[in-house]
Amino acid sequence: MGSKKVTLDTNILISALGWNGKPKQIFEKCINGELDLITSNEQLMELQEAINYPKFNFSNEQKDKFMSIILEIATIVKITGEINIIKNDPDDNIILETAIIGNVDYLITGDPDLLDSKNHKIKIKTASEFLEFM
Repeated sequence: MGSKKVTLDTNILISALGWNGKPKQIFEKCINGELDLITSNEQLMELQEAINYPKFNFSNEQKDKFMSIILEIATIVKITGEINIIKNDPDDNIILETAIIGNVDYLITGDPDLLDSKNHKIKIKTASEFLEFM
C-alpha cells in the first residue's frame, strides 16, 4: 500500500486511459503501489458511462482492461449521497464525498468547481500541482 491515499476524479481517470501525461503518471503510481487509489461504486458507474462516449473512441479491450485494473487496485468506499456542496455540477459531489469518506490525502481533478470548493478538509489539486508535491 502506498503512503498517500488519493481519489482521482473521473476526468483524470479518462485522461490516464487515453493519453500520456500527468494523469497517466499519477495513475501509474497507483498501479505501482506508490499511491492508494480510493473510489466508490457511484464514481465507477460515472466512469463506465464516460469511457463509452463516442468522442473518446476507446476500444472495448482498452475499456475492459482499464476497469479491471481499477477494480484490482482501488479501495471502494460506500458513500451516502448526502454531501451537496457543489451546486453547479451535483455529480461532482460524488467525487468529493468519495474523497471525504475515503479519508484521502488528495483529490486530484481538473474540474474548476471541485478546485474552487472550500468547505471540506480534503486537499484538492490539479495533476500538475500534485506531482510537484510528490
